[in-house]
Amino acid sequence: MSETIYPVEDETVKDKTQQANQERRDFMKKSTLVGAGVVASSVAGIETVAAATSDKAEPVAQKGYQLTQHVLDYYKSTTI
Repeated sequence: MSETIYPVEDETVKDKTQQANQERRDFMKKSTLVGAGVVASSVAGIETVAAATSDKAEPVAQKGYQLTQHVLDYYKSTTI
């Protein structure tokens, strides 16, 4: 008569698996917090820059098409 041997999970294997799962969860929690911090700081930085630039805004003298040197250089480069 042959005995069927079933694999028995060792308690240390379960502990290591649970520890690995817990480490993954901790990593995901920390990375979420770091991501939220990055977004918050970038939004705060944009608001600060927008406030600083709006105070120094000067009115534009001319609107529309302006013939500048780089436009003239482009026109010269397109002629055959």
